[in-house]
Amino acid sequence: MNWYIRVLKKYAVFSGRARRKEYWMFGLIQTFVYIAAMILDAVLGTSGPDTGRGGVIETLVMLGTLLPTAAAGVRRMHDTDHSGWWLLVPIVNFVFLVLEGTHGPNRFGPDPKAEGDTESASATSA
Repeated sequence: MNWYIRVLKKYAVFSGRARRKEYWMFGLIQTFVYIAAMILDAVLGTSGPDTGRGGVIETLVMLGTLLPTAAAGVRRMHDTDHSGWWLLVPIVNFVFLVLEGTHGPNRFGPDPKAEGDTESASATSA
């Protein structure tokens, strides 16, 4: 859950770098949050089964996390030393998202996996 909160705290930060673990853990938890919103919509009756559209809560979750999701993706691209614009290119962006980040600092900032990264050390111990 730390990874999810960390990305939400940096909801509009498009600079810097994001580790693979940060990006993919956010995506995994976001999937569970989205599924929970869909279930809640179904239970509360706020989704239209015949329309094929998402429910009210599902839509609010999607809109509320759109910017943090894009920002995390851009920071992940930066970790592989690529421009954030690569997110717009299908298939290539996925390849860059799964690649290991560059070791040491790159043009987008310091290595988030560096030994001095106290945030990741505290997240792994929790």
